[in-house]
Formats: sequence, structure tokens, C-alpha cells
Amino acid sequence: MQTITLTDVLPRVFAAERDSRAVTTSQVWLARLELHRGRFYRIDASSGMGKTSMCAFIYGLRTDYEGRIAFDGTDIAGYGIGDWCALRRRSLAYLPQSLDLFAELSAIDNILLKNRLTDHRSEADIRRMLDRLGIADRADVPAGRLSVGQQQRVALVRALCQPFDFIMLDEPVSHLDAVNNRICADIVADAAREQGAGVITTSVGNHLALPGDINIIEL
Repeated sequence: MQTITLTDVLPRVFAAERDSRAVTTSQVWLARLELHRGRFYRIDASSGMGKTSMCAFIYGLRTDYEGRIAFDGTDIAGYGIGDWCALRRRSLAYLPQSLDLFAELSAIDNILLKNRLTDHRSEADIRRMLDRLGIADRADVPAGRLSVGQQQRVALVRALCQPFDFIMLDEPVSHLDAVNNRICADIVADAAREQGAGVITTSVGNHLALPGDINIIEL
């Protein structure tokens, strides 16, 4: 996948507000937004402006929007379950704000559960990432007993356990300090550059500190 294009997209819940300043000044809603593989993007938004909805639309989890979303020119409205399964396995990675970890499973088992589906990384590589993130000693602890910041780092590693053309990260460092933010950003950037992939991250204030040129988009 080389491009993701949003054309005149608007969450249906915002239909009555299409003439409001928040919508008319948005660079996402009711606009044409083209995201290119290999580039880094940051979607800045105030709370309640729909950044999580945008991610869910692109990932195919929700369809309650007007307008058109296309991958390489093909409208995703026509995709079936098989199409989505293939895309989510090889082309589109996603770290949701909700994290969606299994609380009763250990941190490492949450990660390996996904990695077994993709066979993308070795367990040694995964443990090295956990060590780099300062949570190697928490690998065998149930995810439900981890702090939110630790859970965010576990979920980040899990999201990277697949090949991807684009990775979306919805407020991935909201509970992390500047040091851990930078480590997470470097790990994401390294994985993206290895694959020539694009990065789409959202923020309401604590930005993922991606290195290099960042395309900033106001939602």
C-alpha cells in the first residue's frame, strides 16, 4: 500500500456541525488528505474532535462516516472480511488508545500471541525491545498488573510484531515521560524505516517525539 486518501470524510455524528468553525478549519474533515508511505504524520486534535474515530475508520473498525477513504485509489467501503484480514496482517498496523491487552496474560504472552500469527520477530528480538523500553523485568507479569505507561510500551511492541506499509498509533505515549517517549519514538521510526513505511500518530498534547521531518495535520 502506497497511499491512504480521505476525501470529504466526516463522522456522521458531526453531520449537524459541518458548518462549524471546528469542521471548516479541519485539515481532515470535509477535506482531501493524502497520506504517503514512507512519511511521518502527526494528527493534532483537541479532545472530542474525532481522532480515534478517524483511526477506526481507516482501520475498518467503523463505517459511520460520510465521504470516501481509499487505499491506493480503491474505496475501502468495498472491502470484505478477507481483504481486511490480509491488510491487517501485512500492510496496516494499529495501536489503539484502548491498548486492548489481555489483562490475565503476561506482557510477553500478549506480544507473542500476535507474533505467532505473523512470525515477524524472534522472541529474542521482542525481549530486546522490552529491555530497551525498560520493562524487561515485567515481561512475565500479567498485563493487568502493569501501570498504564508500562501497558502502553507492551502494546507498542505488540503493534510492531508484523510487517506494515503504515502504522497508526493513537496517543501512544500519553502516560510516558520524555525519556520513554523518545525511546518509543526511536523504536517506531527504526521499524518504519526498515520497511519504508509511513507513520500516523495522533496527539492531544504529549506528542510522540518522532525524529526527522514530521508532517503536522490539524484535525
